[in-house]
Amino acid sequence: MPKHTPIPDSPEGDPSRDDVSGASVETVAPKRRRRFSASEKLRIVKAADAALASGERGAVAALLRKEGIYSSHLSAWRQQLADHGSEGLKAKKPGRKPKRDAKDRELAALKKKNAELERKLRVANSLIDLQKKAHEILGLALPESDEKS
Repeated sequence: MPKHTPIPDSPEGDPSRDDVSGASVETVAPKRRRRFSASEKLRIVKAADAALASGERGAVAALLRKEGIYSSHLSAWRQQLADHGSEGLKAKKPGRKPKRDAKDRELAALKKKNAELERKLRVANSLIDLQKKAHEILGLALPESDEKS
């Protein structure tokens, strides 16, 4: 169990310091993830290829240490370069790719709206038929409409 050490300039019973546990409080900003642009990736891959071609032992490892990257980064960038060219090195938007593009989403929304309107039309026509039957049963005259169908 860790030993509780009070802060020297703050007595334990100080009511103004109730929110501090007594341990020294340090705030360290979280490190940001490094991001490499496509041109940086291409530069590093070319430098690694040149170091490999030089035949000097440990040249690629020295380059990786200097750049502060892992060999897995280099191999992934080489694979992207081989598969898609320099376009493959560009940063991609994180997360899943949308299954449908904007046109497909708009088409689906219009189909859904059309189905809803057709349902409302069926309900309205059923209500009109019901009103006609009720007028026939009760013997009431239907109001004449200007529109003849």
